[in-house]
Amino acid sequence: MGTVLARMMPPAFNPQRDIPDLTGKIIIVTGGNTGIGYETVKQLLLKNAKVYLAARSSDKAAAAIKRLEAETRKTAIFLQLDLADLPSVRRAAETFLAQEARLDILFNNGGVMISPTEQLTAQNHDLQFGTNVIGHFFFTELLLPALAKSYAESNTPARIINTSSSGHQFAPGDGMDFVSLKGGPARDAWIKKKGDFFGRWGLYGESKLGNILVSNYFAKAHSNILVSCALHPGGIKTELQRNSAGFLQALASVLLYPAPMGAYTQLWGATIATPAQITGQYLVPWGKVGKADKRSLNTKLEEDVIAYIREQIEGF
Repeated sequence: MGTVLARMMPPAFNPQRDIPDLTGKIIIVTGGNTGIGYETVKQLLLKNAKVYLAARSSDKAAAAIKRLEAETRKTAIFLQLDLADLPSVRRAAETFLAQEARLDILFNNGGVMISPTEQLTAQNHDLQFGTNVIGHFFFTELLLPALAKSYAESNTPARIINTSSSGHQFAPGDGMDFVSLKGGPARDAWIKKKGDFFGRWGLYGESKLGNILVSNYFAKAHSNILVSCALHPGGIKTELQRNSAGFLQALASVLLYPAPMGAYTQLWGATIATPAQITGQYLVPWGKVGKADKRSLNTKLEEDVIAYIREQIEGF
């Protein structure tokens, strides 16, 4: 059904038609080996950008790069990155900075969705929050020198594009139950009280709300060198649904849009929209400014989340 609707009512934005030539642009896409990330890398390569495909698995990345070469006749550069392991995040940033002085666009695209609640990161964080939020925050902070260099050389703000989701609305209560974010007895009790189904979705909601809060933070804290926005890519059929119940996967195959369309909004924000139009904003399909849950505007919550993340990355 999603594919049928896409054909009946195609988006006004067409990447192949509307994205300008990106020769000379240096870009990173996390999670670039599959789904929305893969489609994002593909369109950027078609427009002659230099693209670093950041992914955890070297084998999966190699397969994706080979496929991209067949489809675009261009080659992406593999950057090994495990967002669920903070030393790996640092190594990835240092590897990139050793090769490039400048970074023009950073797509914080990679992530996990409704993963089993027993799954934690290497540093004992909830897998969803640790991967989607903490890992990306740390990666972005480490890359700030390259983002600043982009502005210094071009006099154009660098861009950080943060993939969130309409699922941020599933965050519980005031938006963040911090006790749920790190492994231990208190988290176990939280999960037991919520139940497996609602626990997974609540944790996913916290991570996607966290994406928006972090995006807002970077937009304000570094407004002199960059713009930062968060976005909902749309109801897209990708591998992220692999942890869903069987009936939900069946519905997804019928109702969700094809993976290429999931890249549209973040490509629009990265290449077509003006900096003033998108910075600190929440983008929605298929390339326009929308409104997030009002909790995303809670500056006290934003401050608390940033402080929490900084505690978690200290020493790494």
